[in-house]
Amino acid sequence: MQCWHHTLARTMFIQTQDTPNPNSLKFLPGVEVLGTGTKDFPSAMNAHGSPLARQLFRIEGVQGVFFGPDFITVTKMDDDNIDWRVLKPEIYATVMDFFATGVPILTDETAPTDTEIQEDDDETVMMIKELLDTRIRPTVQEDGGDIVYMGFEEGVVKLKLQGACTSCPSSIVTLKHGVQNMLQFYVPEVLSVEAVEDERDDISNEQLKKLEEKIGDVPT
Repeated sequence: MQCWHHTLARTMFIQTQDTPNPNSLKFLPGVEVLGTGTKDFPSAMNAHGSPLARQLFRIEGVQGVFFGPDFITVTKMDDDNIDWRVLKPEIYATVMDFFATGVPILTDETAPTDTEIQEDDDETVMMIKELLDTRIRPTVQEDGGDIVYMGFEEGVVKLKLQGACTSCPSSIVTLKHGVQNMLQFYVPEVLSVEAVEDERDDISNEQLKKLEEKIGDVPT
């Protein structure tokens, strides 16, 4: 079994995809990463539950790590002196070496996904979660990120974007025009959509413009 892991490391071909955020790259190792769901590590302090995330944060210039079903999004610091041409070989080596060990990517217990239907969800919340899961999140995940349902209160849907969707300013209008219009069309109870941000979460304007283009044509 150990020999198989080393063979995997030597033969693994990691592809990269650009994202709407120039500071984020999507890495596709050609093998399952999480399988299902996503996991965001916006800083090294959040990486205690993932050996791979911890190793990636040891690379100078790495600011964020995000895991999807079959991809890894790495976000670098917004610094012209930090070049992807330098970072990519280190990320390739780190990912290949990690997969060769056979160690689980996540070591802690993970909570249910934010859009998982709960017993106490009312019909409106269930519809919002279903739309996010089937119409919006797949589009965001294609570009190396995810959208997180944070709550629904007094007609306001609270959302947060992760992965490649962070670190770009001036996106609230686009968020409202794209996601809000779709949710309001299908769920009349939705009055507005608000972005929830933490210390480093500025939602990506370019990502959301692309999202708007894909989901903006709501049927009339």
